[in-house]
Amino acid sequence: MRTYSLRIVPDGIYYACGLTLVGLAVSYFLNPWVGTPFYVLAAFCLYFFRDPERIPPEGDVVLSPADGKVVSVRDMGASQTRVSIFLNIFDVHVNRAPIPGKITDVQYQQGKFLVASREAASSENEQNTLIVEGSGTRVVCRQIAGLIARRIVCYKRVGDSVAKGERIGYIKFGSRVDVFFGPEWKGAVRVGEKVAGGLTVVANRAAQRETQ
Repeated sequence: MRTYSLRIVPDGIYYACGLTLVGLAVSYFLNPWVGTPFYVLAAFCLYFFRDPERIPPEGDVVLSPADGKVVSVRDMGASQTRVSIFLNIFDVHVNRAPIPGKITDVQYQQGKFLVASREAASSENEQNTLIVEGSGTRVVCRQIAGLIARRIVCYKRVGDSVAKGERIGYIKFGSRVDVFFGPEWKGAVRVGEKVAGGLTVVANRAAQRETQ
């Protein structure tokens, strides 16, 4: 796994600056030590909203759209497989395009805020679904809010073209991302495996897999 130069999502900088100012104010008016928790939270915001540069691997593959742990690999029927990735608060929360192509649909759905690792979160939680079509295939990426996540950010709109591993948005704090692919792909990850957005291959072309 190769990770390159680091950026910070703008929201993280705003939160960190705000918390630092609060810390300075309470330190000045009350006691220098009272501001310490705010400085710690400011530092955590910068860490949480980190946005590393990554170079996706070559090949006709489906990449993980998020950092985290695979909590489910499930046959959804209609020749469709779903890989679910749980992101804890220490994972990178920037989401990436699983394949290159065009965004053909973006659908936002209001919902609950169940613990993102639960199966019910895939259907009941607040979520944003993007469909990417390209190279004769269709892959669905679903951003799902979690227990403490309260905002899903999506950079892309219908008609936008995306490169493999390109940033498509992020979810604030603990969350989940599901990726769905059809029978032309063979899954390459297992439950419990750690994955990295834009780097880890979650599926290979079935024809390629059979010839290996």
